[in-house]
Amino acid sequence: MNAGVIPVSNDTFEQMVLKSETPVVVDFWAPWCGPCRMVAPEMEKVAAGLDERGKVVKVNIDEQPALANRFGVMSIPTLMIFDGGQIVGKQVGYIKGEVLLDSLNDYLAKK
Repeated sequence: MNAGVIPVSNDTFEQMVLKSETPVVVDFWAPWCGPCRMVAPEMEKVAAGLDERGKVVKVNIDEQPALANRFGVMSIPTLMIFDGGQIVGKQVGYIKGEVLLDSLNDYLAKK
């Protein structure tokens, strides 16, 4: 069973994302961002669709500006896909959950 979208911080990012044994979608967002609020339910769909094959986490850039800076986040929402500690995909702006999940499934099928 998937845990849904998991908030991460500077303290938990390395363990939850960079050292993850499965791919991780990172949603860089802020509460005041309208498109970020639109993406949130889409990320829940992605988390549910990934089951145990991956996970979805979110980083509040207002609370974790160092992480946003570290990964060059200039606009939000920014979604990054990490696998093996490396960025393997990036999307800036709104995306439907089904589209992202299809892309992730294609990526996982090729691994």
